Amino acid sequence: MTQRDTVRRLLKEAGPTYAAEAGIKLADQPAPLYRLLVLSVLLSTRIKAGIAVDAARELRAAGMGTAKAMAEAAWQQRVAALGRAHYKRYDEQTATALGEGARYLLDEYRGDLRRVREAANGEFRTLAALLGKVPRLGPVGADIFGREVQLVWPEFRPHLDGKALRGAEKLGLPTRPDGLAKLVDPGELAHLAAALVRVTLERDLADRVT
Repeated sequence: MTQRDTVRRLLKEAGPTYAAEAGIKLADQPAPLYRLLVLSVLLSTRIKAGIAVDAARELRAAGMGTAKAMAEAAWQQRVAALGRAHYKRYDEQTATALGEGARYLLDEYRGDLRRVREAANGEFRTLAALLGKVPRLGPVGADIFGREVQLVWPEFRPHLDGKALRGAEKLGLPTRPDGLAKLVDPGELAHLAAALVRVTLERDLADRVT
């Protein structure tokens, strides 16, 4: 089986982005970009990815799908939404951080992450530094955001961080972003990144693919 065959099987088995799993129809628009940021915050903690995805869905279902709505929601509303998704261990701290982060985005960028994109000027290192000012995001969350947002922000392609590259190594695929990028169409890179991360998280996925 060639490396391209392996990638095709991987995408078929585990290709949906985390944003798609969370019900986010990602586009270069303020609301879906903000929901991706929230998902990145939720995925940054040591908690199962499925719980973080469910928590993102619950927050949106509770009406907190924009920075303005998140900032205006009561702290207890945020805690309750996280609790319904069983995001228990970090619910109170995360509820506080989401409120603070929403207010920060409103104050600095009018709640529009496209302004962060403009400020980054195509440099992921700059983007990560700007996103790092959002409470509880940090380098891990910035990488999560970068892996997913490359679907609609092509200037940051290919973004395949250490976790994705460890998945590639388990499958015998190239362990450099440019090498992996040659195996898929540019629009598939976000899907490939998510699938490779799942290889590192799911013990039997590599065996199922190979």
